[in-house]
Amino acid sequence: MKKMAYIDYYKILGIDKKASADDVKKAYRKLARKYHPDVNPGDKEAERKFKEINEANEVLSHPQNREKYDKYGEHWKQGEEYDKAQQHQRAQQSQNFGEGFTGTDFGDGEDFSDFFQSMFGGGAGGGFGRSSRGSASGKFKGQDISAELNLHLRDAAKTHQQTFDINGKKVRLTIPAGVADGQKIKLKGHGNPGYNGGPNGDLYITFNIAEDPHFKRNGDHLSGDITIDLYTAILGGEVNVKTLDGSVKLKVKPETQGGTKVRLKGKGFPVYKKEGEFGDLMVTYHVKLPTNLSSREKELFQQLKDLQP
Repeated sequence: MKKMAYIDYYKILGIDKKASADDVKKAYRKLARKYHPDVNPGDKEAERKFKEINEANEVLSHPQNREKYDKYGEHWKQGEEYDKAQQHQRAQQSQNFGEGFTGTDFGDGEDFSDFFQSMFGGGAGGGFGRSSRGSASGKFKGQDISAELNLHLRDAAKTHQQTFDINGKKVRLTIPAGVADGQKIKLKGHGNPGYNGGPNGDLYITFNIAEDPHFKRNGDHLSGDITIDLYTAILGGEVNVKTLDGSVKLKVKPETQGGTKVRLKGKGFPVYKKEGEFGDLMVTYHVKLPTNLSSREKELFQQLKDLQP
């Protein structure tokens, strides 16, 4: 038995020893995509990492191999005495990476570490022979793409289509009314092409909605300010209030104080994917005091002041 350094397969996959079989599969799939030779052509370091990842998966994805590895660990030299009857049974089993991953053909064991060959005899008990490993023709999903789409608030308030280029292809996207700032949607199959016949990746679009000069958005509700003159605030009257789709006339009650809020039901933002449903618009009154008063106006205000008890 050769002397060589112990290899921590859990560390290679970035998982702990209590990881479930599903955790092993997920970790392997993530790293295999990242370091696959088709994704990193000519990158020797990526190729080395990919071999390490496959070796770790070959051990940890098979219950018997993992059991032996966990049992002997750094004392792998005792492994030759490990349940020889089970070794024969494992030799009949075939490798299964699951969900479209088939691994890469590394030859007849020459690319496996000395540690691996010492512990598993040049091929894992799970049947890591050439016929069961598959080859570099494994189908891998293409990489996902992330993109950002900037919208004005009023654009986000209506269902509309936008066309843009992704990888030289025109993609037409229907944007539902009511999308939120920071909201992300997925367009399946619009990412990078798959590898070796695998499915295309997906396109993830994040919406950035610019601030509006007239309204502030809070979920499905909007808020805005309106300025009224002193005379309207005292005597009452009507004002025009802007909404997303036009304007409405709003009655101002006499003796309205500055900071008074009025709710306009159904004049807010459309509810996402709920046609015909809208939030509310909250209007805050601000009272503008008159300036450049004439002597007569000042005199009248003085009279009003004198009338106060």
